[in-house]
Amino acid sequence: MFRPVSLYIGLRYLRGRSGDRFSRFVSYMSTAGITIGVLSLVTVMSVMNGFESQLKGRILGVLPQAIVGDVSGKTALTEQPPQFITSLPHVIESVPIVSSEAVLQSPAQLTAGQLVGIEGDADEPLRQFMLSGSVDSLQQGKYRIIIGHTLARKLKVNQGDKVRLMVTSASQYSPLGRIPSQRNFTVSGIFNTGSDVDAQLMVTNIEDAGRLLRMNKEQVSGWRLYLDDPFAVSTLAAMPLEEGWAWQDWRAQRGELFQAVKMEKNMMGLMLGLIVGVAAFNIISALIMVVMEKQSEVAILKTQGMTKQQVMALFVVQGASSGVVGAVFGGLLGVLLSNNLNLILQAMGASLYAYGGQLPVLIEYGQVLLVVGLAVCLSIVATLYPSYRAASVKPAEALRYE
Repeated sequence: MFRPVSLYIGLRYLRGRSGDRFSRFVSYMSTAGITIGVLSLVTVMSVMNGFESQLKGRILGVLPQAIVGDVSGKTALTEQPPQFITSLPHVIESVPIVSSEAVLQSPAQLTAGQLVGIEGDADEPLRQFMLSGSVDSLQQGKYRIIIGHTLARKLKVNQGDKVRLMVTSASQYSPLGRIPSQRNFTVSGIFNTGSDVDAQLMVTNIEDAGRLLRMNKEQVSGWRLYLDDPFAVSTLAAMPLEEGWAWQDWRAQRGELFQAVKMEKNMMGLMLGLIVGVAAFNIISALIMVVMEKQSEVAILKTQGMTKQQVMALFVVQGASSGVVGAVFGGLLGVLLSNNLNLILQAMGASLYAYGGQLPVLIEYGQVLLVVGLAVCLSIVATLYPSYRAASVKPAEALRYE
C-alpha cells in the first residue's frame, strides 16, 4: 500500500524509541496542555453562551425588543401595521403598544419603572413567567396591573392590593400647580423572570395605559416588533424609516448589560486561548530536541534523495500530530463535560442555584469546530521553525563525526 514517505517516517518518529523518553515526555505534555486548554475553552464558552441565551430569553423576551412609532409619541392605531414595518427583515410580528416611564406608589414605598400597555394576546411572552394571577386579567376598563416579584416585595404589596400609578409625561394643570396623570390600579398578577426586569416592569391593559397617558382610543405609542434575533436591532436601527417615524429598541435600557456580557465572554476566551497557545508552542521545544537527536538520520535521508520539502513535512507531521490529537480530544471532552456539567456539580455537592436551578449551558458546535480548528492551525504554525531547521541540516557536517 502506498504511503507518503514523510507521513510514514513522521508517525514513526512520533512513537519514538525507548531512548527518547524525555522528548516524548515533552511531546505528551504539549498534547495534554492543548487538550486541557481546548476542553476549558469549550466548557467556559458553552456556559457563557448559556448565560447570554438566558438573558436574551428572560429580559429581551419580556421587554419590547423594538418600537417604531410617530416622532410625536402618539401613533395612529390601524388594523394592520404600516407596510414598511412588516417588510423589515427579522420581524416576526408587529403589535400595538403603549409605553412610558412611570412611578408606582403603595402605602409603604414609591418607585419608578417602565409602564407597558399590552393587548394580552395568547402568545404574549410574559405568560410563561407568571407566579400568580394571569395576563388575561388585564381587561379593558378594569385598571389592573401586573408587576415583578422584586417590585412587589419592594412596595410590600400582594395580588389584590391597590397601588397608585403616576405618569409624569402626561401631567396636567390644577389649582395646586402641574400634577402628573395618575390613577389607582389593582395588582392582578406577579411575574418572575429571574432578572432585574422584575424590579422595573409594570404591565397593564393597552387602553387603560392609553387613558392614563391621555391618548384617545385611536392612538398608541407605536408598534412593538418581535424579532427572530433581538441582537439584529443594530442592523435594523441603521435602516431608513419613513418620514415622521422614530426607532427605539432595548439597547437604550439594557445595552450596557449585554455589552458587558459580550466583553466578559471575549476576555474569558482570550485568557483560555493563551493556555492553548502556550501548549502549542511547547511543541517547538519538543521538536527542536528531536531535530538535535535526529540530525544524523536526517542527513542519511537527504543523502538517499529526500528533498528539503519532504524533510520539513516529516517534522511538521510529527509536531502537528500532537496538536491534532490534543485539539480533537479536547473538543470531544469539552462537549462531553458541558453536556454533563450540572450532573457533575450535583455529584460534587456544588449547588449554584437555589430551588433546584441549573447552570445554563448552550453548546454551539460551530464554535467548537472553530476552537479545534484554530488549535490545530496554531500547532502547525509552531512546527514550521523546527521543521525548517531540520531541513537545513547539511549531510556532510552532520555525518562528519559519525
